[in-house]
Amino acid sequence: MDSSSINQRRMRSGAVALGGMGLLAATLVACGSSDEPDRRCASRSTLDHLNSKECKTGGTGAYYYGGHVSNGKVSGGSFDKSAVTRGGIGGHSSSSGG
Repeated sequence: MDSSSINQRRMRSGAVALGGMGLLAATLVACGSSDEPDRRCASRSTLDHLNSKECKTGGTGAYYYGGHVSNGKVSGGSFDKSAVTRGGIGGHSSSSGG
């Protein structure tokens, strides 16, 4: 084997690695830019954070969009999905209403 074939092999493997990294980056950006805000299950009356099964058919909860959970209570979001927007990768949800 001469040195030119070794260099070509190294270049090909480097191109494959770079191509894979580009695909990974594109996937992460696509996942992070979803228009869907974070959601969690909560009680409309008490704002208690509930198990997700409570938001299924027949459960006592409703989906709460955006915001956060602190001491078992949801806050900073809304039960109205359209009132909450997602901030992209690492972004924080903002809302109007409550």
